[in-house]
Amino acid sequence: MISRRIVTATCHAVLLIGATAVAQHAGPGTGPYPAHWWTPVPEDQKAVWEILPQAARSGEVILSKRNELGILSNFAAAPFTFRGQRYASVEGFWQMMLYPEGSHDSRAQARGVTWAHTRGEVAQMTAFAAKDAGTLAEENMQKMGIGWVTFEGRRMPYRSRQAGEHYRLIVAAMRAKLKQNPQVRQILLRTGDLILRPDHFEEPDPPPEWQYCKIWMEIRKELQRGK
Repeated sequence: MISRRIVTATCHAVLLIGATAVAQHAGPGTGPYPAHWWTPVPEDQKAVWEILPQAARSGEVILSKRNELGILSNFAAAPFTFRGQRYASVEGFWQMMLYPEGSHDSRAQARGVTWAHTRGEVAQMTAFAAKDAGTLAEENMQKMGIGWVTFEGRRMPYRSRQAGEHYRLIVAAMRAKLKQNPQVRQILLRTGDLILRPDHFEEPDPPPEWQYCKIWMEIRKELQRGK
């Protein structure tokens, strides 16, 4: 006859294995990861701009705004202070640079151009509000025939193919976000060795600062090395 103690121990072991399988997912990379990072989303629930979690290939994970990985998005409401100014998100910081720094700014004085927001207002925006503000600003830039933005009074190219001043500012803002929001650091390290992919469609061959997943992976490598 099989011992009741053996049966009980076996059942406990099976339950433990089952619970672990639900809580963790071996994932396309090495090591355990949360299974819900890859949970499929019905195609009819997809936004027009969106790449769903199940689109990840082997060794990849989509930084979906549908789960906690979305905190790594520039859209995320993860406030930080940079050079004495408070920003609501990296996206707000980014799009703020497209706006005039004040009435003395040549962009503010351009004829036939209306600015829907102030620079300070955009700095406090997140997600699509900040993105839409940037779209309006880009339309103004096209009207004025300019391809530069400013920070602290300095002009710099906006869409350079090289990693220039604008790139360095965006990376610095992302580092400030990481340092001042512990959850960002925690989640980034939790992605382990996975290749990070955006949850939206990108333009072909974008400027370096547009490639935020690549920037996060470089920062992650530094953290893993203990720098």
